[in-house]
Amino acid sequence: MSKNIFHYISLFLFAVATFGVSSCIDRNGSHGYQNVDGVIWHTSWHVIYEGNPSLRDSILPVLDNTGKSLSVFDSHSMVSKVNSSLRTKVDKHFATVYEESKRIHLMTNGEFDPTLSPLITAWGFGKGHKVNADTCRIDSILNFVGFNKTRLENGILIKDDIRTEFNFSAIAKGYGCDMVAEMFKRNGVKNFLIEIGGEIVASGVSPKKQPWRVGIETPSADATSERKAQSAVVLDNMGMATSGNYRNYHLTEEGKKFAHTISARTGRPVMTDVLSATVIAPTCMEADALATAFMAMGSRRAMALADSIDYPVYLILDNEKILMTPKMKKALSE
Repeated sequence: MSKNIFHYISLFLFAVATFGVSSCIDRNGSHGYQNVDGVIWHTSWHVIYEGNPSLRDSILPVLDNTGKSLSVFDSHSMVSKVNSSLRTKVDKHFATVYEESKRIHLMTNGEFDPTLSPLITAWGFGKGHKVNADTCRIDSILNFVGFNKTRLENGILIKDDIRTEFNFSAIAKGYGCDMVAEMFKRNGVKNFLIEIGGEIVASGVSPKKQPWRVGIETPSADATSERKAQSAVVLDNMGMATSGNYRNYHLTEEGKKFAHTISARTGRPVMTDVLSATVIAPTCMEADALATAFMAMGSRRAMALADSIDYPVYLILDNEKILMTPKMKKALSE
């Protein structure tokens, strides 16, 4: 999902400012908390973890390997190869994200669809960010858009139409967080917070030995306005993602807004009553994908699904009303 880079940083700094970070060896000879950051996939990433400083060098290779599979900005990535072929043998990263995308596609009745890539580009939210859509072209593009026009058989991704393209931007950052978390767990790291482009995984406790608390930003249409946390949730061994239309939109010549959330049904930008959707899930890639789908579904359908899967979900509506599930209320009160 697309959000402003300063929003990503504000979420991370909320956690850092609340808990502080050390990078030293304590009196018992144990390693303290490490603070690492960088830029990848055209966005920022930040990590805090308690453990050996040498693990810093393991973070970027994990992200690089993920990007080599899923980044549409890399012309040699696995997803780029899939997009230019009818049949492609895929790697484990692609297969994992594809299968999770399929599950969430079915769960959301098609609202989450990573084959929207040609439509995303046509409306000016892909590479180049230049709007070039018209009604005839959109209707034509819909002929080869749709997750059900693809299948994975024995490790080979097969497309009915070579023009069908994938864009995993609404799930890849969450998956990247999950991959770094798995690396930490393999190395015995229990306390960490990982953030990539606003998607977050947290486990254990902060440097002050308190639960990690992560802010949910107050929506604002002004991209230069100060970022403010509307609420803060406790996050432990879970992933969290937020999607919103309020900063990522284009203007028509008449001054009307259209947003980056594209309807898989109509092929056109959709503005529902949901300004922001935050989801907490067992994996960050699931939270990432669901938050995007909830934006397209609107509050009524989104809350119905949220209640059925019993996840912490927090919706900010265009009338400033807030809807949340019982589990989110609990996460906010802890």
